[in-house]
Amino acid sequence: MSDLCPVYAPFFGAIGCTAAIVFTCFGASYGTAKSGVGVCATCVLRPDLLFKNIVPVVLAGIIAIYGLVVAVLVSDGLAQKQALYSGFIQLGAGLSVGLSGLAAGFAIGIVGDAGVRGTAQQPRLFVGMLLILIFAEVLGLYGLIVALLLNSRASQDVTC
Repeated sequence: MSDLCPVYAPFFGAIGCTAAIVFTCFGASYGTAKSGVGVCATCVLRPDLLFKNIVPVVLAGIIAIYGLVVAVLVSDGLAQKQALYSGFIQLGAGLSVGLSGLAAGFAIGIVGDAGVRGTAQQPRLFVGMLLILIFAEVLGLYGLIVALLLNSRASQDVTC
């Protein structure tokens, strides 16, 4: 083992893989739970709005898919003999999608809860809610793009 390829280098890649799926699932679950509470509260008085107001729950679920994609790609690049550089890049990829997915899930949950409750009182708020939800979802997409770019560099020009 050299200084560039220590035995613990794959650990950082494994933590990146874990961070990608765990943090995005935390964000998706918070967004689903918070939005779901708003949907349930709204549908007590306005059951006709159920399928229209389910949009925040769907968008929150997409956040977890971003983490799953990156976790699978990072785990595909893991090896027993790996450069420390690759491990750090994989850790950065996992953290970038994970933490941005966590933030996006929080934003979707808060906006979704308030948005569906407001839409029940004023139907014209629906378009505004959708726009804000799309901007919140894009935060997770930015993390996915950065993670994919980072992961593509993990094995480029690396020797052990």
